[in-house]
Amino acid sequence: MTVIAPSILAADFARLGEETRAIAEAGADWIHLDVMDGHFVPNISFGPAIVKALRPWTDKLFDVHLMIAPADPYLAAFAEAGADAITVHVEAGPHIHRSLQTIRALGKRAGVALNPGTPASLIEPVLDMVDLVLVMTVNPGFGGQSFIGSALETVSRVKALTAGRTIGISVDGGVTPETAGPAAAAGADILVAGSAAFKGGPAEYGKNIAAIREAAATATGRDGARC
Repeated sequence: MTVIAPSILAADFARLGEETRAIAEAGADWIHLDVMDGHFVPNISFGPAIVKALRPWTDKLFDVHLMIAPADPYLAAFAEAGADAITVHVEAGPHIHRSLQTIRALGKRAGVALNPGTPASLIEPVLDMVDLVLVMTVNPGFGGQSFIGSALETVSRVKALTAGRTIGISVDGGVTPETAGPAAAAGADILVAGSAAFKGGPAEYGKNIAAIREAAATATGRDGARC
């Protein structure tokens, strides 16, 4: 099945708890939390305190995406705050294997992320350490950007590299009903959607998620039901 993981970066920050509950009840499979530090990426979002504050609002899997450098000093804090999966960027530090090892030791799913200009081959040495690979389909740092179509080649390469392994492939950035199909066809089974999931307010969240899910199911023939 295709996992739909709305990013709360696109939610109303004045009511994040209510937004988290609303998007979960509207059909989200996971909740994606984009953490940005103003250093690794040109924006600042939130830290472990927000993850902890949102945790009581839903029992959905919390997919925490760390766009920070260094990441290692903060892994335990995010784990303790309620993260279920923690993804770190291969570009964010010199010891990605150590970072992934730490995440696993904390009892969390470990993910590795690639920026659009980063070759898929860089993650090959650590595939035994990961539960998911996240391919950025925009340059990280801001929501609402346009999908970078050339990143689909990276998705396809990651799909080939992970063949035979139980590793999820996620795409993050510019995911809409129009881009969900090509992303899923290239090999993505986790779709992170921000603006496209949260547009129109809570009354529209269910329709937004269903449209993305249906586009992915149509492109791949995979079951479009909720996971």
